[in-house]
Amino acid sequence: MIEPMATVLIVDDDAAVRTVLGALLSRGGLRVRQAPNGTEALAMLGNEPVDLVVTDLRMPGMSGMELLDEIVARWGDIPVIVLTAHGTVALAVEAMKAGATDFVLKPFDREEILYVVKKALLKGQHAEDRDGTSREAVGGGSPHSSAMKAVDELISRAAQATATVLLRGESGTGKEVAARAIHERGPRKKAPFIKLHCAALPETLLESELFGYEKGAFTGAVCRKPGRVELADCGTLLLDEIGDISASTQVKLLRVLQEREFERLGGTETVRVDVRFIAATHRDLEAMVASGMFREDLFYRLSVIPIVLPPLRERRAEIAPLVAHFCKTLGPANAKPRATVEPAAVELIVAQPWPGNVRQLLNFVERLLVLSSGETLTLADVQRELARTQTTTTRTSDPDVPPPPSSGTLEERRREVEREALRSALTHAGGNRALAARVLGVSRRTLFYKLAEYDVT
Repeated sequence: MIEPMATVLIVDDDAAVRTVLGALLSRGGLRVRQAPNGTEALAMLGNEPVDLVVTDLRMPGMSGMELLDEIVARWGDIPVIVLTAHGTVALAVEAMKAGATDFVLKPFDREEILYVVKKALLKGQHAEDRDGTSREAVGGGSPHSSAMKAVDELISRAAQATATVLLRGESGTGKEVAARAIHERGPRKKAPFIKLHCAALPETLLESELFGYEKGAFTGAVCRKPGRVELADCGTLLLDEIGDISASTQVKLLRVLQEREFERLGGTETVRVDVRFIAATHRDLEAMVASGMFREDLFYRLSVIPIVLPPLRERRAEIAPLVAHFCKTLGPANAKPRATVEPAAVELIVAQPWPGNVRQLLNFVERLLVLSSGETLTLADVQRELARTQTTTTRTSDPDVPPPPSSGTLEERRREVEREALRSALTHAGGNRALAARVLGVSRRTLFYKLAEYDVT
């Protein structure tokens, strides 16, 4: 059984395909939902938790590529597998460059579809664990502190070169956005920008994801599949969480970095590529090298151009401009196009520690925009949301904090706070569950399960 309780949405205008594939995945231990077209699929995605989408490419009305674009834009953490006929493999590869996780040929092989689905679900689960939203921001377009101006200058200089860049910094500081900026400011901006989260997959799946595989390389490999390195040819490949790869994968990656060549799993043909590599990590790679967990030669090969993104607490002068920037960019989508923040409220926001860095600040500002009554965010608004966050954190993480005398047991008080937070977020989000999940800083899947647990509608 693969990924129990996971939900897969099958989108295909052919009812027979939906029936056969649905039965196959159900027997594999998955919950299956079906939609005959892209429009209905988007409606379902907005109203119930979905862990994976499997869609046909050729459909009347909204095509599979158009549906993929919508999913990437609105729910970037949901993996998408595309179904394609033999004559449209090139289109499937283009879909992968546009954000699809993988493709499967029709008629599909049972072992292959289960293998590809398992791999995609592992990646999707990692995305949810990593962040409750699909966005990571460094405050593009907002004024920068002196620390970030220095980083921005490094990014601009690195963009013009082809040397490997190593992005370092705490979670939420904007490493992925920095990587995309390097790509988009350089001569490869019109070529693919491909991402791979190295911590998302076990070693065997990671290697097939990196290098691809030949037909017959293992059970389920019924056709040749390009890996991420091959898809990024002439473009840029971001290797996120590079500190999590195994020793054997380190050896193979080192060869690609040095020689720009590799073999697909199960193959003997040497594939040559022209790829700009960017790696990112929050780990202390020097300590890992000293302990023997990370190869020294790979470390030096990766860190030709090291760029460190400082945590938000070290650039407090940037917090106020970031708040204003987020109000400007997020306000229109939350019915507050002219949103501003009182000076006293800004001062309180600046004084907070923000351990989740820019990502946490972005989520907090969006929550303020949704839950405030007017377009001016007040000191009282900030105090209320900070208190709500701190109360929830205290109740769920500190078992030694006693509940108020008249509030019942600790568990009752915690449930009361969670239930009220759910109702409030849904009310102010106008019933939009995806937006409510972002406001609460949780994944959509967590929100849906909490709504069911507390019977909140």
